[in-house]
Amino acid sequence: MIQNTKCECGHQNHIGTVLCESCGKPLMDEDGSEVLEMKYDGVARRSQRANPDLLDWIWNFFSSVKIAIYLIVITLLTSMLGTVYPQESTFLNLDPSVYYKETYGTLGQIYYVLGLSHTFESWWYKLLLFMIGTSLVVCSLDRVLPLYRALSKQQIRKHPSFLTRQKVTFSGMLPSAGESASSEAAAVAWTSKAAEQLRKKHYRVHTDGTALLAEKYRFSRWGPYINHIGLIIFLGAVLMRSIPGWHMDQHLAFPEGKLVKIQDTPYYLKNEKFTIDFYAPDEMSEEFRAKGQDVPKVYETKAVLYECKANCSDPVKEPVLEEVHRQDIVVNKPLEYKGFMAYQFDFSLSPVLLAVKPSLKDKKTGEVYGTLDIRMDKPEEVYKAGPYELKLKAYFPEFALDDKGVPLTKSNEPKMPGFVFTITGPGMSSQWEPFIYFPRQVDKVNFRQDEINGALAEKLELSVGSMDDVTISEYISFLNIRIDRAMPYIWVGAAISMIGLIMGFYWQHRRVWLRIDDNRITLGAHTNKNWFGVRKEVADTLQKSGIAVDPKSLERRVAES
Repeated sequence: MIQNTKCECGHQNHIGTVLCESCGKPLMDEDGSEVLEMKYDGVARRSQRANPDLLDWIWNFFSSVKIAIYLIVITLLTSMLGTVYPQESTFLNLDPSVYYKETYGTLGQIYYVLGLSHTFESWWYKLLLFMIGTSLVVCSLDRVLPLYRALSKQQIRKHPSFLTRQKVTFSGMLPSAGESASSEAAAVAWTSKAAEQLRKKHYRVHTDGTALLAEKYRFSRWGPYINHIGLIIFLGAVLMRSIPGWHMDQHLAFPEGKLVKIQDTPYYLKNEKFTIDFYAPDEMSEEFRAKGQDVPKVYETKAVLYECKANCSDPVKEPVLEEVHRQDIVVNKPLEYKGFMAYQFDFSLSPVLLAVKPSLKDKKTGEVYGTLDIRMDKPEEVYKAGPYELKLKAYFPEFALDDKGVPLTKSNEPKMPGFVFTITGPGMSSQWEPFIYFPRQVDKVNFRQDEINGALAEKLELSVGSMDDVTISEYISFLNIRIDRAMPYIWVGAAISMIGLIMGFYWQHRRVWLRIDDNRITLGAHTNKNWFGVRKEVADTLQKSGIAVDPKSLERRVAES
């Protein structure tokens, strides 16, 4: 660790300082011939602290540019791996544990087992982003505070060794020195003349007798740190997507005429009507005509968005809904409402049973006791038909039997709905008798409804009179539901980062120091890039101030040993 002492100019420097904060004299390697390292003007940083404690070790770890690069490379590699196969979030009604193995074989199974199938939602990926953000914050603070201290307290008169060890340097006599001894006034006059030439080149010039400091585009030094601020906001916004309600990206099915609740939101969305228009044969290419394939020209969902106002989390009570937005959704023209977006994703022609209105009647006499209004999405607990009362005991949207013959449902979609009621009324052998009902005729036959109901099936029957008593959704509209409240912050972070990049790329901080001692001019100049430009400006300034100089001669070269 560097151990500094007080500089000969009297300024006491912090441990870790390479160049005196006041006069710029090198505190180490005073007699060296190498060009000075001007990062942060040689000011000490916290990461250079002697005898670091635990907090300093953590600070030093995250302040390391090498560590930051490692974190970025690891994150990039994991991001690349996350795009080898589709992520789970892009699936619709698929079991990922089965899909990866069946579609991609052993590699797909390994991909799923390693957790790469949900890379961007995993805790370790978010931890990497958090560590990169922490590294950006610590790296910036470790460097920007010393740099600000160095640039805000610049001394005009620098030590000669500071000037002669710059990459662009000049040492020579005043133009009038060959004729007569130059007075102090002549030196001051020449300094003023040089200052005027530098001002014409848009430098801000400060003078102290025969010493001069000229600089321009200092603001460009803050470009990398503004870029860091933008990246920190960007990463923070990405991590904010983990906050409940801030981000959603899922694909949901909306049968025509059905109201569907959007999970984790107060919204319900109804597909009032789905329309599709196909290309005529003469409008299609030969390839599709040969296949006899129908190609959709446009498909549209007439969507209505509702917001829940009461009973939102009560599964027993009906939610109180208020219509808040109505829009026709087509491809690339999503429904948008206060950050909620619904994109047209796909469609299906599979009919879905939404509701049925069967009548309860006496099989022997044909007397109709009443009609039941059974909704597939939310059937009621009790139905009454004349003197009979039916209580719902179980509902299976996709009825099936396991190996032991126990009823179960394969999914929550009403593909093969089955209802188990207990019924009571006149003529019942017991107070409550079980009664099973399948709305679809094919299911009645497949699952032998009448055999299960036994003697009760000989007395009572639940059936529909016509298709007017059946509500079927012919189309299913698949919508991509998105909520991204962090997106405005992502754009702000990206814009700030771009501003920082532009500042750093298109402007360069240029400084020129000059002092005259005993008629001898000592000049040094520094920039963080474009040395040819600053060398040309210095040469032009000297030439217009009466000193003929070749620009190439201004570039300092280390003498060979």
